Amino acid sequence: MKPYVICHMMSSIDGHALTDGWERPFKKNAGDLYEKLAQQFEFDAWICGRVTMQEIAHGDDYPRGLAHAPVARVHHFADRNAASYAISIDPQGKVAWKSNQALGSHVVEVLTEAVPDDYLAYLQSINVSYLFAGKTDIDLQQVIEILARELGTQRLIVEGGPHVSGSFVNAGLVDEISVLILPLIDGRAEHPASFEVARDAWTQPAYLSLVSAQVQEGGGVWLRYRKPAQEG
Repeated sequence: MKPYVICHMMSSIDGHALTDGWERPFKKNAGDLYEKLAQQFEFDAWICGRVTMQEIAHGDDYPRGLAHAPVARVHHFADRNAASYAISIDPQGKVAWKSNQALGSHVVEVLTEAVPDDYLAYLQSINVSYLFAGKTDIDLQQVIEILARELGTQRLIVEGGPHVSGSFVNAGLVDEISVLILPLIDGRAEHPASFEVARDAWTQPAYLSLVSAQVQEGGGVWLRYRKPAQEG
């Protein structure tokens, strides 16, 4: 069965999600509130893209020369009974994890078959799980099916960045959208929107129904939407 997928974002009033350049106290308070709201979903797995996961991993690079022979492209699950899973969308295998934990969750790397053998050997050496979801590009439908089948994932929360969130929405896999709108305007043109998809990859608009709107301490507004068919 497909997991229930929630896309949880925070953004400025004008729809920008990257927080660099925001004042430190504002950024911290926004991040704390974002995480507090996320916990209300009681998810068993959370998923981010490579850039976000590199910031969490705090690693510069991984060691080379660990693979003394080709490594088979088969899924590897070092822990099938974790309380929660941190799912890292990392097609080419670049995130340098220092351990198999990310913010208290067991790490699962989502890779393509184009990943180097040394990276697979490295993940095995630190007991990080990994799965394959495509030869050269990630198939998100495959990802959530594998997570449900192999790890029993029932509620998956997508926490960005903008390209991962946009890709999940574009693939029609998101059941609920959660957006924390923060009281600032960030007009920097180089900053992506909360949901980003390559122009030639976008399929069609995603129409939603408002479930709730709650004003938060500090002036933010938490909006939750679902697909119309799931309303009520």
